Amino acid sequence: MRIIPFEPSYRDDLIFMILTAKNALGCVPRLNEDLLDIPAHYAADGAFYLAIDEINRVIGSVGIQIRDHTARLHRLFILPSLKRRGIGSALLETAEAFARKKEAREVIVHLGDPQYYWESACFYPHHGYTEFAPRWMRKELK
Repeated sequence: MRIIPFEPSYRDDLIFMILTAKNALGCVPRLNEDLLDIPAHYAADGAFYLAIDEINRVIGSVGIQIRDHTARLHRLFILPSLKRRGIGSALLETAEAFARKKEAREVIVHLGDPQYYWESACFYPHHGYTEFAPRWMRKELK
């Protein structure tokens, strides 16, 4: 597995992976508009990363935007059949490294709708995030 900055040639595979991940969580898969034009949504104040497998398929993703020294995570998804193999952790570490480089002081993330966020509610605390509002977590960067 390797992590790369988003490349437009992976867009359709990324969308398929995210819809598959959402479906596995039991939510009605819908397409978020930022995924249709990632450079327009993330290039100015953030980045978007992909986890790519050995056959060049998208197996994970994470987006990050930074405003006023606060980084916000978006679209951290892993292909359901590949969870718990360190892919999400590697993507999160990549996003946090980007945030530190851009001098962000903290990272925040919204866990999503209550019926779907149970995995996120377990994942982020394992990486040092704490709840600061209902369904919101943060981590101070050092």
